[in-house]
Amino acid sequence: MYSRYTPERQTANPEEKKGEVSLIGKSEVMVNLLSELRRLSDTDAKVLITGESGVGKELVASFLHATSRRASRPFVAVNCAGMPETLLESELFGHMKGSFTGAYRDKPGKFEMAHTGTLFLDELGEMTLRMQGLLLRVLETGELQKVGADRITTRVDARVVAATNRDLPSLIRQGLFREDLYYRLNVIHIHVPPLRDRPEDIPLLADFFLQRTVKNGAPPRRFAPEVHAAMQMWSWPGNVRQLDNVVQRLAVNSRSEVISLADLPPEIQPSTAVALPQPRRERRRTVADVLYERMRAGASFWDVIYRPYMDREITKADVRGVVQKGLEAATGNYRVVTRLFNVAPSDYKRFLNFLRKHRCLLPYREFR
Repeated sequence: MYSRYTPERQTANPEEKKGEVSLIGKSEVMVNLLSELRRLSDTDAKVLITGESGVGKELVASFLHATSRRASRPFVAVNCAGMPETLLESELFGHMKGSFTGAYRDKPGKFEMAHTGTLFLDELGEMTLRMQGLLLRVLETGELQKVGADRITTRVDARVVAATNRDLPSLIRQGLFREDLYYRLNVIHIHVPPLRDRPEDIPLLADFFLQRTVKNGAPPRRFAPEVHAAMQMWSWPGNVRQLDNVVQRLAVNSRSEVISLADLPPEIQPSTAVALPQPRRERRRTVADVLYERMRAGASFWDVIYRPYMDREITKADVRGVVQKGLEAATGNYRVVTRLFNVAPSDYKRFLNFLRKHRCLLPYREFR
């Protein structure tokens, strides 16, 4: 069983779908996700979508809108990480003529444009605390005050769907995200699984992307069966977005109608298909490597190191190994290490005291 929603076809069951959105999958996690999304079609509740970068969070938001009672109304998306704070404020709430240099006319914001429809706030975790406060007020009251206005200018009715690849509870503990805003938005939580957790969906997605690329002008192409198998073995750290890009590249660069193993990028090819040069001995991957990578991916020191260490799940040697890796990357500067480990500046002394108390505070001179 699989559910498939494509831009060309509304759904496998057209009567269930009001818009045009593409969601493809036959895996259990995708079938469950699609069932959950369908259950939300009759509600205007706020939704928080989480998941790694590239998994398709905006596509899920589009699906929520397309299956809702607001499907015939606007769907407006805003990337909260794609612009500075002052520009984001104007973009969301609008501005009045003369409110700043270049404001030659009144301009409606995205909230107004999404009135009676859906507003999608992507990369919510990158929003500054000040902007979070302004957003919270609009969510609570529905009242908008444009930049440069001295009073409330309008009221809006927009369903808000937000998405992030950040760990918001961790950001809350670091003082980087407002807890009240988190609970205001997290009425319904949707987690989009990474592609590596649903390998059975990879052939379906790859074929879909290939046919779409062909329709857009690429020469006719098809995959050899072993290519699907090789793709399923790859971890796809960039998720669906990476798969889409790879398929487009294969469609353009392949010299024959059938895309073979030899056409795949080296990192995706199975070892039997291509002999890549390997070092004679690879350094064994350590616990410290895994913990360090988790923090570099966005998790905080308090979640990855402090709590497991206090619960005796990791050892002092593991902690010292992570600190050493941080110091090497920061050339011995502990303040830079705290940024690498996602520790709030206000927790700098607490961080050092923890390391000192447990004899994990390495001499910084060794790393100069």
